[in-house]
Amino acid sequence: MTAVLGARDVAIDLPLPGGFLARRQLNILSGITLSVDKGETLALVGESGSGKTTLARAMIGLLPVSAGVLEFRGQPLSDPACRRRLRTEAAMLFQDARGSLSPRVSVGNAVIEPLAIHRRPRDRATAGRMLAKVGLAPEMAARFPHELSGGQARRVSVARALALDPALLVADEPTAGLDVSVQGEILNLLADLRRDLGLALVLISHNLAMVRHVSDRIAVLYLGRLVETGPTDQVLARPAHPYTQGLIAAEPNPDPRKRRDHPAITGEIPSLIARPRGCGFASRCPFAQDRCRAETPTLRPLAPGREAACHFAETMTSQPIRETIP
Repeated sequence: MTAVLGARDVAIDLPLPGGFLARRQLNILSGITLSVDKGETLALVGESGSGKTTLARAMIGLLPVSAGVLEFRGQPLSDPACRRRLRTEAAMLFQDARGSLSPRVSVGNAVIEPLAIHRRPRDRATAGRMLAKVGLAPEMAARFPHELSGGQARRVSVARALALDPALLVADEPTAGLDVSVQGEILNLLADLRRDLGLALVLISHNLAMVRHVSDRIAVLYLGRLVETGPTDQVLARPAHPYTQGLIAAEPNPDPRKRRDHPAITGEIPSLIARPRGCGFASRCPFAQDRCRAETPTLRPLAPGREAACHFAETMTSQPIRETIP
């Protein structure tokens, strides 16, 4: 089966200040290879600045790639016909739902705006039907963004994203800034839509508890590079990279008596301008050895569907995450 979206050795460089003649480039992403299938949820996780949102924007054609190939339904995005198709078959939920809505445009007009841009049929009842699909009353179409709660604004952004019946939906922190109860409602909504519409869903999140329950596969990014990928339950139960272990250890636990065996991440994130030699995580890794500081690990297969970029990945997976009560 052809993946809805595929990336092969993708790199993204962005220009640095310094003038045209200097041609200085900052490597944001490097060597990204992954895919997402119809009806599947792929979670992108990592600290702030790891490149998650940059990759998401490239996936829907908002950023050009500097190297490698991005494919949509088996066709490269470098093909103009594929890019035109992507504009109608891919959508993105931005982190600031209310900020993504124009304060001067009513909810109804915002929801049907994609239909107007692509000259699709629409009438007064269209907006109401689209709002009902995401659990909002049709009467909400007359409101403006400042009259919406955070959860309502998120639902409106989902309705607008689904206007053109996309095959791919990229959600950037879809529950950011929402109450816990509302977060659950939004996640259930996305899960229902993915199941009913057969969407390929790419989910960007810092919340591993949420990722654990809603995603099928997980891709962990550090300094713009993939350090681990695999089925979510396997990766979070037996992480193969110390960075993944650190992310899990930093996850809040509601039971104050419980303590995880693995240490949380310490130290500062290295600069992208001067990437460290060898493994980019070596300066923060409690298991780093001389080889880690001299040789850059490649993303390599460990088991069917699982990959990790660590010289000692097999040793890492032999130490499952455990919680103990001292």
